Amino acid sequence: MDAHALGLGSPAVPHLRVLVAGTSSDAHTWNLMYLQLALEEAGHEVINLGPCVPDELLADTCVGTRPDALVLSSVNGHGHADAARAVATLRRDARITTMPIVVGGLLGTAGRPNADYTGLLLAAGVTAVLEPDELPELLRFLAGIRADSSHELEAVG
Repeated sequence: MDAHALGLGSPAVPHLRVLVAGTSSDAHTWNLMYLQLALEEAGHEVINLGPCVPDELLADTCVGTRPDALVLSSVNGHGHADAARAVATLRRDARITTMPIVVGGLLGTAGRPNADYTGLLLAAGVTAVLEPDELPELLRFLAGIRADSSHELEAVG
């Protein structure tokens, strides 16, 4: 669905810096490119780390680029385990504790089981878990975030 058709590319929507990445075991790229293009069409700045992102690189990039939100996508069916581990790593860094993190795609191997993993992922520090094909919901979630708000990374002295 077109972001402008949803009314989410209008000037009233905050333009955010969004970091998009695949989980460490997921080599798919089409989902990341789709997300990047849709988010850019909605007016957001996108940093796309690509597939198979190691947890440490993800954490270093979050600290270095200071995104307003992180979107982790997986389509290989192992996203629930990869994302839980990656987000737990991110949340151990005091500079990343409040950054919104959205996880979506195909997170398990039995159909559309993302809801089955919501508790695990929320406990790890994920802000929102989306089912596959929920781009409108992702855009609505991002519309609720104000750029440069209190979740921005703070310097730890």
